[in-house]
Amino acid sequence: MVEPADRPSAAGQRLGAPESFGVSTLEPGLRPPAQPPGRQVSIRVQMLDDTQEVFQISQRSPGKVLFDLVCVHLNLAEGDYFGLEYQDQRKMVVWLDLLKPTLKQIRRPKNTILRFVVKFFPPDHTQLMEELTRYLFALQIKHDLACGRLICNDTSAALMVSHIIQSEIGDYDETQSWQHLLHNKYLPDQDALRDKITDCHRKHVGQTPAESDYQLLEIARRLEMYGVRLHPAKDREGTKLSLSVAHTGVLVFQGYTKINAFNWSKIRKLSFKRKRFLIKLRADPTQNAHHDTLEFAMASRDCCKVFWKICVEYHAFFRLFEEPKPKPKPVLFTRGSSFRFSGRTQKQIIDYVKDSELKKVPFERKHSKILSNSSMSPQSSSFRSQVPKESAMSVPLADQPDSARLGHRANSNGSDEPPTATSNANGFHDILAAPGSDPTQSRQNHHGTGSAPDQQLLNPGPACRANKGSPGSADSPLASAHALVNGTGSVNGQAMASGVILGPGPSPDGRLPSPLTSPLLTEAGYVRTDDEDEARRKKFPTDKAYFIAKELLTTERTYLKDLQVITVSFQSVVGKDEALPDSVRNLISANYDPVYKFHQGFLKEVEQRLAQWEGRSNAHIKGDYQRIGDVLLKNIQGLRQLTVQLQKHSECLVELERACRSSRRLEALCRDFEQQKACYLPFNIFLLRPLHRLLHYKLILERLCKHYPPTHDDFRDSRAALADISEMVLQLQGTMMKMENFQKLLELKKDLTGIENLAIPGREFIRLGCLSKLSGKGLQQRMFFLFSDSLVYTSRGMTPSNQFKVHGQLPLYGMTIRESEEEWGVPHSFTLFGQRQSVVVAASCASEMERWVEDIRMAIDLAEQSSSAHTDLLSTSLSDNKLSEDGGAEQESEEELCGSRSSLERHGHRGNTTVHVCWHRNTSVSMVDFSVAVENQLSGNLLRKFKNSNGWQKLWVVFTNFSLFFYKSHQDDYPLASLPLLGYSVTVPSESENIHKDYVFKLHFKSHVYYFRSESEYTFERWMEVIRSATCSASRSLPTSRKDLY
Repeated sequence: MVEPADRPSAAGQRLGAPESFGVSTLEPGLRPPAQPPGRQVSIRVQMLDDTQEVFQISQRSPGKVLFDLVCVHLNLAEGDYFGLEYQDQRKMVVWLDLLKPTLKQIRRPKNTILRFVVKFFPPDHTQLMEELTRYLFALQIKHDLACGRLICNDTSAALMVSHIIQSEIGDYDETQSWQHLLHNKYLPDQDALRDKITDCHRKHVGQTPAESDYQLLEIARRLEMYGVRLHPAKDREGTKLSLSVAHTGVLVFQGYTKINAFNWSKIRKLSFKRKRFLIKLRADPTQNAHHDTLEFAMASRDCCKVFWKICVEYHAFFRLFEEPKPKPKPVLFTRGSSFRFSGRTQKQIIDYVKDSELKKVPFERKHSKILSNSSMSPQSSSFRSQVPKESAMSVPLADQPDSARLGHRANSNGSDEPPTATSNANGFHDILAAPGSDPTQSRQNHHGTGSAPDQQLLNPGPACRANKGSPGSADSPLASAHALVNGTGSVNGQAMASGVILGPGPSPDGRLPSPLTSPLLTEAGYVRTDDEDEARRKKFPTDKAYFIAKELLTTERTYLKDLQVITVSFQSVVGKDEALPDSVRNLISANYDPVYKFHQGFLKEVEQRLAQWEGRSNAHIKGDYQRIGDVLLKNIQGLRQLTVQLQKHSECLVELERACRSSRRLEALCRDFEQQKACYLPFNIFLLRPLHRLLHYKLILERLCKHYPPTHDDFRDSRAALADISEMVLQLQGTMMKMENFQKLLELKKDLTGIENLAIPGREFIRLGCLSKLSGKGLQQRMFFLFSDSLVYTSRGMTPSNQFKVHGQLPLYGMTIRESEEEWGVPHSFTLFGQRQSVVVAASCASEMERWVEDIRMAIDLAEQSSSAHTDLLSTSLSDNKLSEDGGAEQESEEELCGSRSSLERHGHRGNTTVHVCWHRNTSVSMVDFSVAVENQLSGNLLRKFKNSNGWQKLWVVFTNFSLFFYKSHQDDYPLASLPLLGYSVTVPSESENIHKDYVFKLHFKSHVYYFRSESEYTFERWMEVIRSATCSASRSLPTSRKDLY
């Protein structure tokens, strides 16, 4: 079936030198695709490594047969990212249509050479599961560099070529590397960059070919011209432009500079008429109607059609869940093109590779003279994080956004040496400006009631308000309170004894202290001055590995405290009551107690190792204690013995919920337990903590392996531990994702009244947040909850538990959505057209509207694809006696929004859950954001300073569930205060703020400002990273959908 053009080759052995192997997941010798009968024709295909192969196909076989033969020959499981291109009789380069007969497209097969190349470039190469696929992508990048198609600056070009050479000849050798560059052409102007290439190459010692491919793709994907294929065009004024298509939509270039981009969500239709290519956009409120259609002139109708086809395929590949179905053939006549995308979509590829038990077999790398150890290559390990990601600081400057370019202080080769500090007073503004973001931007709150919404959240309770003025006065704690406080107020609803006051009274200048201060945390309670702290800090190790190990220690301490909530607090309060069935009690005890005991021992080992690392104990013992990988490897291997218990944790959550539904007494006990100070989060979150902790170990080990050079003594143990924990995460991630969604539905059920059957199989939570609903009274603030089958809208009720009262439900099946700012004159508004009713709503800002519109459209697609019948969420009483929107939904007054003493003293108060925070901050949160928050949890000591204070206070701070929780020390059993971060902005202080300290970051929301100071550059970067994950909404797209898990 396959005849090599130049040399013999087996299906599993090809591409060059026999001594260099990688890994593919298909076995050699797979059965070729079936072909229709007929005369055999030889087709020549040029591979990405420039070898040519000859394939025999039937003269009537479609293009898919030839394409499948190539993929089988390469043992390529992820072949749908690639395509076959050729030059047709019009001298145009076109893609082989997989649905049409090959010989109807290639008129002269003997004189035509097809090229097997990358067709679809994903935004992130970590979505490529196989090493072979990444290798082929690396070959494509190599080809694009050589032909001048991938335009970039000299630093990027030299760095990419150095990775290519590392994969081909291995570690740097002066003579060999120089000769290799003389005999191989990687860049059009290679001679001028030869010295820079060799300088980069010598820094890749020990890097395997697979790792070199990974680093090459990491750099390439950040370039503006990555994956761009330019199609010449002109605009209406005759200006020469170029059009291109990417995963995000249609791009417009002038020369090699991108000047415009049209996202798929904004494009209503793509078409062409003769030489004109038309882009019809969805109505934009800021533009006039006649700008709805954009027109570009191309060289010919054929050029238009070629570009239109690749646009159709890109849209289907990246945006659809599955291959589009063929249209039925018309009876009389046709209108328009019948062309459609053929093949698997990206989602189907990821699902197939993830779900299939594919055997890995070696493949050969052309020109590579070193052995590629597949076990050392970056392999896909989980849905959340498939491969370790390279730091943005290793990306060449010229190809980063301005904010990231300002922040570049490390060598572009990713050296392990920490960047040297500058003399800037603001310390680290230049390092942590994230790519594509402006560090000065903050999410604006458009509530319109000043800071009042925030004040109810930050109410310090009656004890702190005893002898103060009105709530609106400047001296009121409501005006200065910035955190949820355990006075007779609460942290997550837990009431404290009324005698505990978190403030010693007014300061000498008459101002009230912050609710975060207490007699234990004020300046009088300082244990260490700044100078003493600086002297102490200088004694500790400065290696990044030490701070990674310290992060393991600090987060392990918090994790053990969370396990105590289940094994100690819950068992002592609820476990002894007869209302809890013995089966559930035994199930929780049998599956959490062993995990708790194991982690007690683990924590002791980590504490001992850190003490030895710092030189605080066992100073007389000689040994290599500046490592942590051996401790992690030993304990992760021990943790694998508890896999059975970890798998049972989801059953514990389900059985406890079932028991609560069948016993009102048990439900009341659990509700009361959640009001206790130690249970600072919803109890169900604690039940999922052991599964979440596996992700944290994996991320810590990825950072450790990335930091260590392969020659480091700790590298082998760290890599082995990473392989073990990755296997556990992969084994348990399906259960984890199901339980996260189930837990979120249970939590929302407590926040809503007038709703039934919320947590049912198949229902997926997507987004919750604040929108303004247009009614007879005008715009009224409403809380919306988007699920995979319906959209529910509510208002904040005056129930004893501060639940949200449901007003209506819009089934998603058959729903349409339309932007309607011009129609109603309301900014950022859109209309939802349901089968029973239509609703006009408005978001607080354009970005918030875009998030809602995109998620609602995605949910509508999910609902229409689902075969299950619609389930009414509303309770019978509400369905029969629906409140009128004008009469029964009173708007809360300003005083009610700010909260009153009685509301804080109500039984079962739930006034500071994520739902309530979104209500007061006028923002929204998606399930994607919750999933990101699960991974981004952090603990440790920080120094905190208020806007108008002089001193710094040392606090133990825990970041989880979009909030900071403050403790005096890590030994405390409950937090003193908390600060929800949704809506906050995290930046670094400016020169004018006179914060002359290193490693300081700033949190601000409206007039509320906090400064926090960390102990090292690493911890500073980590705190900024995790806080940004809460304050900046996550990417809308996920590598796969959760809907197939139910």
